[in-house]
Amino acid sequence: MLDIQKIRADFPILSQKVNGKPLVYFDNGATSQKPQIVIDADAKYYQEINANIHRGVHTLSQLATDAYELSRGKVQQHINAKFAHEVLFTSGTTHGINLVTNGFASILKPGDEILVSALEHHSNIVPWQMLCEKTGATLKVIPMNEEGELIMEAYDALLSENTKVVTVNHISNALGTINPIKYMIDKAHAVGAAVLIDGAQAVPHLKPDVQDLDCDFYAFSGHKMCGPTGTGILYGKEAWLNKLPPYQGGGEMIKEVTFEKTTYADLPHKFEAGTPNIAGGIVLGTAIDYMNEIGFEAIHAHEEELLQYATKRLLEIEGLKIYGTGKNKASVISFNIDGIHPYDIGSIIDKLGIAVRTGHHCAQPIMNFFCIPGTIRASFSFYNTKEEIDSMVEAVKKAQTMLS
Repeated sequence: MLDIQKIRADFPILSQKVNGKPLVYFDNGATSQKPQIVIDADAKYYQEINANIHRGVHTLSQLATDAYELSRGKVQQHINAKFAHEVLFTSGTTHGINLVTNGFASILKPGDEILVSALEHHSNIVPWQMLCEKTGATLKVIPMNEEGELIMEAYDALLSENTKVVTVNHISNALGTINPIKYMIDKAHAVGAAVLIDGAQAVPHLKPDVQDLDCDFYAFSGHKMCGPTGTGILYGKEAWLNKLPPYQGGGEMIKEVTFEKTTYADLPHKFEAGTPNIAGGIVLGTAIDYMNEIGFEAIHAHEEELLQYATKRLLEIEGLKIYGTGKNKASVISFNIDGIHPYDIGSIIDKLGIAVRTGHHCAQPIMNFFCIPGTIRASFSFYNTKEEIDSMVEAVKKAQTMLS
């Protein structure tokens, strides 16, 4: 059991009021709030060891380098990567996916196929579409059902010797569906395809074991798991990272430069051109430490309890429909109320201090499937409470009355 009040005291923003009402923050799928230890770690870097990394012989540069590489090691341990150099620092999930698609531009050719799921965020659709335009490869879509689950029989039928890449999110940002990625990875590998997993929505709720999953790439963002914005990780198997060309050229990613020829640095620096977000990388390690201290098993149990409670309470509201009713879900609920636009509900409950996300959640194909303009999305974290859910339900009822 989590000591929720003790945990909530770690997050300064949760004690403030919005529009004169206590803040109820249910937009964790967009970004998580930050504990004081993370905020302090960011300030501590700039106050005590601010310097560029890897290239300096002076003390501050060495201290900054050590802290940055220590954080890389924390990520390696957290996701169970085989080698630290398989862990690349990025600015976020989108950066990681684009790094991979850029690399595959030199590998794919006309006739090759990329499988993407119907549940993807735009960040895991658009880069692959751009790659297909460059290479002549074909993008094929793994369909979903009315419950918001991928149809595995259709996936199996789509796989062939032409399939070169399969890309799917671990957890849907719009519906909360937890996809059977272990099964999907095994099936993809059986036809020789590489697999990229978009883990942006998974890492706040669980610890991915990339060796057990056997995925080729796993991308996620730091800001969704109590870390700073502008931080992220791309895990890639050593063999794949050695095979792909660099994403950007510049300082740090080179071994030797002449006007005749440039040779590239070894992993991971080959993919980390220029001065990185040093403070962000270091502080991401602090955030990972914080969440591991709380414990992901305890986080999962608490969030599952919130999910079940919120589902029950929301379904008490007449005319409310939940989208995404699969058997395996994270703590995300997308819903609408008959005859009322989701934006209108979101705007009114904001006046009552309730922060939710409204719209298509960068997942327009999902909304098109359900023939809706968008949803109201409440996404819960380990620092949320049942009392906050009650406040949201009462706010939604009030908004429904005002708008009916």
